Amino acid sequence: MKPRHAALAVLVATIWGVNFVVIKVGLRDFPPIFFSALRFLAAAVPAMWFVGRPRVAWKWIVAVALALGVAKFGLLFVGMAAGMPAGLSSLVLQSQVFFTVLLAAVLLRERPSAVQVVGMGVAAVGIVVIGADYGAGSPLGAFLLVVTAALAWGLANVATRRAQAADPLNFIVWVSAVAFPPLLVLSLVFEGPAADLAALRGLDWSNVGAILFIAWVSTLLGFGLWNSLLHTYEAAVVVPFALLVPVAGMLSGWLLLDEAVTPVRLGAGALVVLGMAATTIRRRVPRVERDLATAVAAP
Repeated sequence: MKPRHAALAVLVATIWGVNFVVIKVGLRDFPPIFFSALRFLAAAVPAMWFVGRPRVAWKWIVAVALALGVAKFGLLFVGMAAGMPAGLSSLVLQSQVFFTVLLAAVLLRERPSAVQVVGMGVAAVGIVVIGADYGAGSPLGAFLLVVTAALAWGLANVATRRAQAADPLNFIVWVSAVAFPPLLVLSLVFEGPAADLAALRGLDWSNVGAILFIAWVSTLLGFGLWNSLLHTYEAAVVVPFALLVPVAGMLSGWLLLDEAVTPVRLGAGALVVLGMAATTIRRRVPRVERDLATAVAAP
C-alpha cells in the first residue's frame, strides 16, 4: 500500500476509535435509540440529494439497514448507555471480524482456513476474559449487548458482500435513510416521545456537534475513504488496519473520559487483536489451481 493510502487507513481507524468517545458524550443528553436514529437522519438527508437513486436492489438496502443501522448501532448505543465504556466497546465490537468469517462459512459456503479457526478461538477467549473481568463490577448485560451488536455487524457484512454495491457512498446513504424510520419507531415505543422531545428541547452545540461528527465524519467520510481503499486494494491489505480502531478507542477513552484500563483487560485485548488479525490471513492458492480455475471460468 502506498504511504498516503496507509495514512488514510490510519486516519479512518483513528476517526472510528474516537467516535466511541463522541457516542459516549452524546448519550449524556439523548436516549440511546433516539440518538442512533438522529445519527442516520443527519447522514442521509443532506447526502441523498447528491448521490441519486439507489443503485442496489432494495432487498439488500433493507437487509443492511436492519442489520447494521437498527440492530448493530441500536444495540451498541443501548449497551454504551447501560454502562459499557467507550474503549472497551471499540475493542469488543471488532469481534465482528470473526463473526463475519463464521457467518460467511455458514451462509456463503466460504470455508475458513485452519489459521482463521485458531484465530477465532483465541479472540473468543479474549472476549470471555473481558466479559468476566468487566462483569465483576459492572452490568454484564451491557457487555453482552455490544457482543450482540458485533454479531449483527457480521450479518451486515455478509449482506453487503452479497449486495455488491458499485457505489459504496450511494449504498451507505440509502442504508442510513432506511434505518432511520424503524429506529425512530423503536425509540417512541421503548423510550417514549416525552424523552425524545426533552432531548430535542435541550439541544446545544455539544450534542449537535456529536450528531454531526458521528453522521458526517464517522459515517460519510469514514466509510467513503474506507470503501475507496477497498476499491483500490484487496480486502486482506485494508482490513487489518481496522485492528487499530480499538487501540484508538481505548486510548481516547482513557485520555478524554478517564476510563480505567486494567492489566487483565489489556492482556485480553491483546488476545482479541491477535485472534482477529489471524482471521485476515488467507489461504494461498497454488498457481496451478489458480490457472485451472481461470481456464474453467473462461468462455
